[in-house]
Amino acid sequence: MKKITLLTKTTFHTTNIVLILIYLYPGSIFGWLLYGDIQKQPQLTSDFIIFSSNHVFAFMLLSFLGIISYNKKIVFLFIYLFFISIVLELSHALIPERSFEYSDLFGNFFGVILIYIFFNLYKFFKKQ
Repeated sequence: MKKITLLTKTTFHTTNIVLILIYLYPGSIFGWLLYGDIQKQPQLTSDFIIFSSNHVFAFMLLSFLGIISYNKKIVFLFIYLFFISIVLELSHALIPERSFEYSDLFGNFFGVILIYIFFNLYKFFKKQ
């Protein structure tokens, strides 16, 4: 069991570091890798009404890995996820080739909230 916990925590922290590096890179790492152009941002799906779909998926993944890793510290985890969402998106105002966008911030929040809702529904139905 300790090996599984160590693996999930390592995966969560690695994903977190990778997400921070992608966020802080002045341009699009994926655009550079896929298209040879740091100006072009690949789009996984079309954006939702007011949310950036890429950000929703990224923060859903990070939130899911966080819940698996830190099931007992759920309140701290979600405070951290909201805090990192805000800090990273605000940092775009300072980074060349990046810009602050509310749709990205809302996408981050929505991804975290969706996983929080799914987690609570899972806990509710597991008790029944």
